[in-house]
Amino acid sequence: MRIGDFKLDGQVLLAPMAGVSDRPCRQISVRYGAALATTEMLISDTRHWHSTKSQTRLNFADNPGLVSVQIAGNDPAQMAHAARELVGRGADLVDINFGCPAKKVCGAAAGSALLRDLPRIQAILDAVISAVAVPVTVKTRTGWDDDTRTAIDFARLADAAGVQAMTLHGRTRQQHFNGSAEHDTLKRVRDATDMTLIANGDISSPNDACQIIKATGADGVMIGRAAQGNPWLVQACDAALRGQPAPSTPDAREQHAVIREHLDALHTFYGEFQGVRFARKHLRWYWQTLSLPAAEVQHFNALQSAQQQLDWLDSWGCAA
Repeated sequence: MRIGDFKLDGQVLLAPMAGVSDRPCRQISVRYGAALATTEMLISDTRHWHSTKSQTRLNFADNPGLVSVQIAGNDPAQMAHAARELVGRGADLVDINFGCPAKKVCGAAAGSALLRDLPRIQAILDAVISAVAVPVTVKTRTGWDDDTRTAIDFARLADAAGVQAMTLHGRTRQQHFNGSAEHDTLKRVRDATDMTLIANGDISSPNDACQIIKATGADGVMIGRAAQGNPWLVQACDAALRGQPAPSTPDAREQHAVIREHLDALHTFYGEFQGVRFARKHLRWYWQTLSLPAAEVQHFNALQSAQQQLDWLDSWGCAA
């Protein structure tokens, strides 16, 4: 799969997820087969980049593979300026968020709220693409609601503007994450453009990935929530799309090793105080994947230091 001049080694991408796809998460996902892992969404108003949250998201040191950074906003000039700044800091690709359904984002007339204003989308794309020499990609939804499905018009507009890849989540904004994602719209988009297309939404098994690509003609798949605490899903989908045998189910030793690597990376990246707190959230998804008893989760969440968390995890690994 190609995005601009970049040829990706694989067809499985990790979705940008606020509060999830930080550097430790991206590192593990890429090691398990993600061909590209985009950063968490970054506000395009650079005046706010001095905050601790933004500074963390702007830390591209030791980023796994290509540096793909997602921005959100609604002001064309402001977004073009942000894109230039990001490229200056080392971004290889700039992704524009036209799909976030969160009330806070839509309330600021950004994310999927822009799907009701295609002329503004056009202005944003023209400004950002003119501002940088790296590939610009977009992530979006099928429309604002059932009466405002804009995916095909959006794709034609984006293709003509010079967008190098489009990820389509198979729900409208009003659906949020309710119901089931549909990918028939992506098939119609495929019929309307030769742009690189990536399917997103409810891809939770290798069979899902293979069937969606076969049915839609998409070039790749992007996995989001289903990959939280489950990098082995990325690995399995990657193998399936390459026509390789399914990887073996991870045993307790491998599970422990991956979780420990993630935990240690969180402590290192955020520092002990924040790392311990972020670990409670990030490891929660592993506990859900592994069906860890609630009492054990509560015990882990009560730990107050990095060493206590590591010691507890090692004890759990020995008992698993």
